[in-house]
Amino acid sequence: MAKILIIHGEDNTPESNWYMWLKGVLIGQGHHVWLPQLPDSDKPNAKTYNKFLLSNPNFVYDDNTILVGHSSGAVEVLNLLQNLPGDTKIKAAILVGAYKDNLNWDSLEGLFTEPFDFEVIKKHCNKFTFVHSYDDNYAPIEHSQYLAKETNGKLITFKEQAHFTTELGPQYKRFPELLDIIKNNL
Repeated sequence: MAKILIIHGEDNTPESNWYMWLKGVLIGQGHHVWLPQLPDSDKPNAKTYNKFLLSNPNFVYDDNTILVGHSSGAVEVLNLLQNLPGDTKIKAAILVGAYKDNLNWDSLEGLFTEPFDFEVIKKHCNKFTFVHSYDDNYAPIEHSQYLAKETNGKLITFKEQAHFTTELGPQYKRFPELLDIIKNNL
């Protein structure tokens, strides 16, 4: 079974949106899932996040690992991959509502203190999948298009799903389409 890390978005908790639902379904299928509360998530910081995510002795990154990130968590997936040690290579990265810059939000500056080195990022991951809605109210779809191109990733698009959060409605306490995407990466 796979090891799956779910990284929540800015100013969220593991209880926000669809995260706990996804964790429960994946654990029910026998996967090892880690859904941590990120430190100071109201001001995401790549260095803080990387230190935290790489210091857990119970979660090992290897070719059986899948990273799932949402919003700032998707950006953190790229930062984490860029900072994985040595020749560590994971199975897949699934990035939901990703963006390539701070979107003119001061609170997101800490995610972009180090420019992305896409050659290094690709070296640490076998497969990239980006999930984005055309009407995302935070991150323009062009950001995921750019990131998918730079990582040789696949872009899966939706219509009228905004940023895949409960802001759109209670339906985003679950995200079965994302579960299907994860299953396709197992």
